[in-house]
Amino acid sequence: MSNHDRPLSPHLSIYRWPITMVLSILHRITGIALSLGFVVLVAWLFDAASGVEAYGVFLSVMDTLIGKLVLVGFSFAFFFHLSNGARHLFWDSGRGFEKEQANRSSWLVLAMTVALTAVFWWVAS
Repeated sequence: MSNHDRPLSPHLSIYRWPITMVLSILHRITGIALSLGFVVLVAWLFDAASGVEAYGVFLSVMDTLIGKLVLVGFSFAFFFHLSNGARHLFWDSGRGFEKEQANRSSWLVLAMTVALTAVFWWVAS
């Protein structure tokens, strides 16, 4: 039996991803990133409890470009997960499921994530 006559499904490269799908995937990715980021938090607490020398080494590592990118990425993941979680709580009330409302709330989540991350790092510096 030959399947050559059957049409192929569209490949991911030609399928236009809806914003709600992108945010769903990003929510899962940021959840994993937050779990991995807690390893950095535990390392920070461990080094802080280990003494000045160990804490200084930790600070010197986190003061590099890669360390700062990790911290900014962790804060972005945190604020995205927080904002999208608030949207899911709103959805739990049974509202906001219409396509236009879901798309609008998706863009609001992204805007809030960028704004909260920027404000956090502006206040922190």
